[in-house]
Order: sequence, then structure tokens, then C-alpha cells
Amino acid sequence: MKITTQLQGSIIGIAIIAISGLIGTFSTSSDSDAKIVNQSGIVRGASQKLIKEEMAGQTDDQLINKLDKTIDALINGDKELGLPPAKNPDFLAKMQKVKTNWSNLKTSIAKLRQDPNYADEIFNESQEFFTITNDAVFAAEAMYNRKVKTVKLIEIFLFTTEIAIIIAILFIARRIGFLLKFSANNIASSSTQIASTVEQQERTVNEQASSVSQTTTTMDELGSSSRQSAEQAESSANGARVALTLAEQGTQAVQQTMAGMNLLQDKVNAIAQQIMSLSEQTGQIGGISELVAELANQTNMLALNAAVEAAHAGEQGQGFSVVAAEIRKLAERSKTSAERIKGLVNQIQTEINRTVMVTDEGTKTVTQGLQLTQGTASTFAGVADAVNNVFLNSQQISLSAKQQAVAIQQMLSAMKEIDLGAKETASGISQVRISTQQLTEVAQQLKELV
Repeated sequence: MKITTQLQGSIIGIAIIAISGLIGTFSTSSDSDAKIVNQSGIVRGASQKLIKEEMAGQTDDQLINKLDKTIDALINGDKELGLPPAKNPDFLAKMQKVKTNWSNLKTSIAKLRQDPNYADEIFNESQEFFTITNDAVFAAEAMYNRKVKTVKLIEIFLFTTEIAIIIAILFIARRIGFLLKFSANNIASSSTQIASTVEQQERTVNEQASSVSQTTTTMDELGSSSRQSAEQAESSANGARVALTLAEQGTQAVQQTMAGMNLLQDKVNAIAQQIMSLSEQTGQIGGISELVAELANQTNMLALNAAVEAAHAGEQGQGFSVVAAEIRKLAERSKTSAERIKGLVNQIQTEINRTVMVTDEGTKTVTQGLQLTQGTASTFAGVADAVNNVFLNSQQISLSAKQQAVAIQQMLSAMKEIDLGAKETASGISQVRISTQQLTEVAQQLKELV
């Protein structure tokens, strides 16, 4: 059987079922209204029966309870009796009046049971209650009649509508059959093209997955090399730190040497000044010895002249001659001592001059040493700066290498995720290819059915 024929039959059946459901709904509503009319009539007849029994002296509490339940059910609804809550305003108002008068009538019944002379009063009340219940029954019958008329009109309308719907459905089903056939042809053609495209994409994705896997392996090797570079850079930074420490210690040692050389230069200068002062004092001693020698020569000449004069004086001058001879000897000794002192002074002066020359050479040597030490200090300072720069650069290289290693590790993780995604994509495309093939088969089957 063609799918269009099945579709037409299904849609017509659904329409008939829907319309029948609507008719059934209205019929159910009419049945409820009929029960309301019936129960309203029961209240009217049962109340009159109850009054007659009570006036005859027969009590029937069971009937009173039944009336209570029925009146309440007509107002609020009761599933057991099959009554819905009252919604019609006219009927609801009349039932509210019935309930009020029924309450009064029950009070009158209680009085009648105590005083049989109350029969006339209760008879009048029963007639009034009959009129009220009769109005309620008429309101229920009017509501039922309106509902019946409405249901009949709706049934006629729904029947007409059903015929129109069936005609429209037949036209639409033919149109749908044409569209289904056209769509089936398009689906078959498109699914074939999609299958071809998916196969090509599957090959491309497989190639991409292979490339991503190779790239992931390369990134893993690059990550390992980067970690080794970071470790080497950190080792270089540690070596540069040690060299910087040694350079700083060397700079401190050179500075201490410079301080010692400055102190030595000060001491050498002080010794040179003392030697110069000693040379001057030695010169003064030489001058004094020359003066002593000259005095000795003059004393010797005086002693000689005194001896000559003593010789001229004869015996009287012998004592003076002895004194002059002693003075002459003393003058000779003084002269000899002065000459020895002069010789010693000359030797001292010579040694002092040598010492001055040596001290001068020492001063020059200290000055040269101080200059060399200053140059060494400058060199050490330059070395310390260079080593410090090397240390800073090594630290920067180490930090950059570590950051690069972390970045490569992150990139490696991302590449692994991409690799996994590419594999999942390849698997998904393979499933799409299978689904497309199945869609092509279904489209061919649909073309045969339409």
C-alpha cells in the first residue's frame, strides 16, 4: 500500500476520532445535566413525602439525611452521585434558596415532632418549599433543554465540519504525497553528495589526525629539549653566581691591598722625611767637626807659639812650656777625633744618601704598585660587572627557558587534546558516513513507497 494512501486513511481516522470525542464530551455534559434534573425532582418529591409522613406522626431521619446530601451535592457537586458543582447562575441562586428554606423546614419539623398542633404552619411552609423546589427543577430542565439544543447544533456543525475536513485532507494528502516524492528524490540525491563529501572529509581528517600525532611527538621532543636547556641555563646561572661571589671577594682583596699600599706609601714617605732630617743633622755634625778641627789647629798654633815664648823665657817659662805641650797634645787629639768624626760623618752621609736613593726607589716602587693595584681593582670591578651581567643574563635565560618549557608543555597538552579531538572527529565523520549511507537507503525505500 502506498504511503499516501496510508496517510489519508490515518488522517481521516484521527479526524473522526477527534470529532467523536468532542461529541462524547458534550454528551457526557448533557448526561450530567439530566442527573441534575433528576436529583432536583427527587428533592421536590422526597420533601413532600417527608412532610406527609411527619404530619402523620411518622419520623424518617434517613430521608432527611438523604435530602441534606442531595441538596448539598446539587450545589457543590458529588462524585458518588455523578453531579458536578453548580455553575449556572440561575440554577445556583434557586438551589441556594432551596437550601435556606430546607434549613427552616427542618426546624419546623423538629417543632412538629414536639407539638402536633404545628401541623398547619408546617403545611404552609411545605407548600412554599414545594414552589421553591419546583422553580429549581424548572431551572434545571431549562438548563438541560438549552444544553440538548446546543449539542444537536454542535453535532450538525461537527458533521458538516467532518465532511469538509475529509475533503481537505484528501486534497492535502495528494499534495503531501507529491511533496514527499519530490523530497525523497532530493534526499536521495543530497545524501549521495553528502556521502561523497563525508568520505573525502574522512580522508582529510585522518590525514590531519596523523599530522597532529606527528606534531605532538615533535612537541614532546621539543619539550624535553627545552627542559634540558632550562636545567643547563640554571646551572650556568649558578656558575655565574659563584664567579660573581669570587669576583666580589677579589675586589675586596684588591681594595685591602690598596689600603695596605697606601699605608706603606705613607710610611715610606715618613721614613724618607726622617732620613732627610737625619742627613741635615749629619751635615750639621760635619760642620761642627770641621769647626772643632779648625779650633784644634788654632789651639795647636797657640800651643806652639806658647812653647816658643816659654823657651825664650828660660827656666821661668818651663811650667808654661809643659802646659803648652799638654794643650798641644790635646789639640792634636781633638784634631784627630774631629777628623775621625768627619770621616764617620762622611760615611754616614754616604749611607744616608744611599738610603735616600733606596727610599726614593721604594717610594717609586710603592707608587707603581699602588697604580698596578688600582688598575687591578678597576679590572676586578670590570670583571665583577661583566660577571654580574653574565649572571643576570643567565638568570634571564634560565627564566625564559623555564617559561618556554612551561609554554611548550601547555602547547603539548593542547596538541594532545587536538589529537584526541581529531581522532574523535574522524570517528564521528565515519559514523556520519555510515548514517549517510543508511539515509540514502531510506530515501530509496521512501521513493518506492510514495
